Amino acid sequence: MRSLHTKLVMIMVLLIMSLMLVVGAFLVNSVTAFYLEDFYSQMSEVFADQALYDDLTTETEGEENGADMLASVLNAYAGELGVDGRNRKLYILDDKGACLIYPDGESGQLEYTNNLSHALLTGEVGDESSLSLDYMDVAVPIQRGDDHYVIYIYDNKATANDLTDQMFLLIMEALLFGLVISILLSFLLSKTMVTPIQRLTEGAMRVAERDFSRKIEVSSRDEIGVLTDTFNDMAGQLQDTLRQVENERNKLDTLFLHMTDGVVAFSLEGKVIHSNPAAARMLHQSIGPDTGYQQLFGAIAPLEQVLQAPDHLEGEQRVQESVLQVLLAPFDRGREGGGVLAVLHDVTEERKNQEMQREFVANVSHELRTPLTNIRSYAETLTERAGNISPETEKKFLGVILGESDRMTHIVQDLLTLSRLDSGRSELKLARFSFGAAVQDLYNAVYMEARRHNHRLELKLEEELPEIVADRERVLQVMMNIVSNSIKYTPDGGHITISAGRRADRVWMVVDDDGIGIPKEDRARIFERFYRVDKARSRQSGGTGLGLSIAKELVDRHQGTLTLEDKEGPGLAVRLELRIGGPEHG
Repeated sequence: MRSLHTKLVMIMVLLIMSLMLVVGAFLVNSVTAFYLEDFYSQMSEVFADQALYDDLTTETEGEENGADMLASVLNAYAGELGVDGRNRKLYILDDKGACLIYPDGESGQLEYTNNLSHALLTGEVGDESSLSLDYMDVAVPIQRGDDHYVIYIYDNKATANDLTDQMFLLIMEALLFGLVISILLSFLLSKTMVTPIQRLTEGAMRVAERDFSRKIEVSSRDEIGVLTDTFNDMAGQLQDTLRQVENERNKLDTLFLHMTDGVVAFSLEGKVIHSNPAAARMLHQSIGPDTGYQQLFGAIAPLEQVLQAPDHLEGEQRVQESVLQVLLAPFDRGREGGGVLAVLHDVTEERKNQEMQREFVANVSHELRTPLTNIRSYAETLTERAGNISPETEKKFLGVILGESDRMTHIVQDLLTLSRLDSGRSELKLARFSFGAAVQDLYNAVYMEARRHNHRLELKLEEELPEIVADRERVLQVMMNIVSNSIKYTPDGGHITISAGRRADRVWMVVDDDGIGIPKEDRARIFERFYRVDKARSRQSGGTGLGLSIAKELVDRHQGTLTLEDKEGPGLAVRLELRIGGPEHG
C-alpha cells in the first residue's frame, strides 16, 4: 500500500464496487417497493368494487355455508386478485380466527401475522406493509348476514425474489466486467501520474539538502506540469528566503544582545540555556549555565506551573531598589527542546507614577471634600436657624462660606492649570521684556501684603539686568507664588529679601526669608503636587499644595530651574533661574 500505483488501482476498484453496490441496493429496494405497492394497490382496487362488495355481504336464500359462498365469489375474482394457489393464496376465517377455507392441498394451523391479528381483533382492514418482511398480506373483515368472516390473502414474494435474484446476477456480471476495465485504466493512469511525481520527489530531496543548482524539467502543461513549474519557483524563493532568514537571525542576535528588556531562556530541567546582558544587569547578578530557574524566579511561580500554564504567567520581583515585571511563558511545549522563557521589564518608574497618581486623586478628593463639608455645615445652620440668628453671626457664616468657595475655586483653577500643562495645551507666549523691571513690579505688588504682616521686605537688584525672552505673565506667576509663600509662612514681623542678578547666559532671583522653613527630609518632595510639610497649618493659611508644583512646571517649560538653596539659620531660600535667550525648541 506504500506504492502510488497500488493506491490508484485500489481506489478505482473500490470506486467501481461502491458504485455497483449502491446501484444494486437501490434497484433491489426499488423492485421490492414496486411489488409491495402494486400488491396493496391491486387489493384496494378489487375490494373497492361495489359489485364484489355486494356479492360478499349479501346472503342468498337458503344459504347453508357462508364461507363456501365467499370462496365461490372470490374465485370468480381470482385473476384480478392475482391468487394462483402457489405464490399468492386465499384463506377465509371466521371471527374466532379458525380457518374455514384453505387453498387446494393445504391444511393445518395458519400463522397469525400482524395484519390478520389486527383484522380479527379490531374488525378493521389489516394492510400494513414493510420492505423488511419476506411476505405481503392483507386481511379484510366481511359481515355476511349474521356471520362475520375475515378474507385473508397471503403472498410469499416469490415473483419479486426471482426478479431480484436475476438482477443481482446481472449486477455481479457488470461489476466483474467493470473491475477488469478499472484495473487496466488505473495502471495506465498511475503510470502517467507517478513518473512526474517521482521527478518532483527527487527534486524535493535535493532542495531538502539545500541543493538549488538544478531545476526539474517540465514535460507537460497539465496540473502536474503546473505543479512542477510552481515547485521550481518555490525552490528559488526558498533559497532567497533562507538567505533572508540568515540575515534576520543575525539582526535578532544583535538586538537580543543590546535590547533594554532582559531575556532568560531555561530548559525543561530549569537550567539557563540563553540570556542577554540586560537580564544580568537588571537582576544585579551574573547568569551562567549553572544558574537555575528556582534561584532567579522561583519566588514568582514553580517551573512545573509555568510549563503547564495555558498561555503565560506574570509577576513582579523587587531587586534592590528596582521593581521588575516578569513574564514567564513556555515554548515548544511537549518537545525535547522546549522550556520556559522569562522576559524582564523595569517598571520602577511606572509604579512610582501610579503611587503618585493615587496620592494625587486622594489629595484632590480630600481638598475638595473639606471646603464642601464646611459650606454645607454653615449653610445648614443658616437654613435651620433662619430668623433666629444675629446679623453678625449670619455675616460671619456667610463669610466662611464665601471663603471656602474661593478656596475651592483656587483649587479648581490650579488643577485646570496643571491639566493644561500636562496636556501641552498651555502654550508659552514668548516675548522680550526687562527681567529687572519684572522683579521690581513683583516687589511693588507684594509690598502692601508684606506690610500687613509687619514684614520687612528688602529688594536687591544688580545693575543693568538684561532683557530676557519668556512668557512674562507666567514668570510673574512663578515669582508671585514664591514670594507669597514666604509672606504666608513667615511669622509676623519677619524679614524677606528679594535678590536678582545675572550669571553667564542666565538670570536669577532668590527669595530669602527667616520663616518656619522646611525640614531636610521634606525638601526632596516640596515640588510634588498637594505635598505640604504641615498640612493643618497650610490649610489654615489657605494653601492647596499645588502652587510650587505649578511653578516648577512653568519653570521647566522655560527650560529653567527652581531649587531650594542651603542657608544657615532659620527660614528658606528659593532660587529661580531662567535662560536669557529663552527656551530652546526641538
